[in-house]
Amino acid sequence: MKEALLIIDVQNDYFENGKMELKNPLKALENIKRLLAKFRNEKKEIIFIKHIAIREEAGFFLKDTYGSEIHEAIMPLASEKIVVKNYPNSFFNTELDEYLKEKNIENLVITGMMTHMCVDSTTRAARDLGYKCVVIKDTCATRDFIFEGNIVTAEDIQSSFMTALGYYYAEILSCAEYLKN
Repeated sequence: MKEALLIIDVQNDYFENGKMELKNPLKALENIKRLLAKFRNEKKEIIFIKHIAIREEAGFFLKDTYGSEIHEAIMPLASEKIVVKNYPNSFFNTELDEYLKEKNIENLVITGMMTHMCVDSTTRAARDLGYKCVVIKDTCATRDFIFEGNIVTAEDIQSSFMTALGYYYAEILSCAEYLKN
């Protein structure tokens, strides 16, 4: 079965001094780089997902800004597909599903940012569309939030979402576990 690497929203606004800085995005980025090297070496399909906000009030990933650009450490090659999306689900109103079907892709290795939003919604949609998904847990990043006056840490959010996705939607592996295969 053919597989593809999905790299979701690894864009400048999620890094230091960005407009929506995440917790430990560099750690996730380093692992993404390792997966990217493997897929490039094996000449497997790589798809970058790039979010562009369609609402100014979103405040980040605004069109034609530095913050909306894919991080320079993983710049796509000319031969690699970039899918632009405007919503958390990478399949919604994009050509992603059609492109994967054209390429006979059945398995997705999913990485990216933010865990609780775009990684989650894309993984669930992919599974619902019939793709077999593996989420690489240490290639994803999120941030702390406040809920009902309490801080919910990025670590707790990450664990909760990986647990939920692992129940039905995806196999959850670390980068090291995936690279061992």
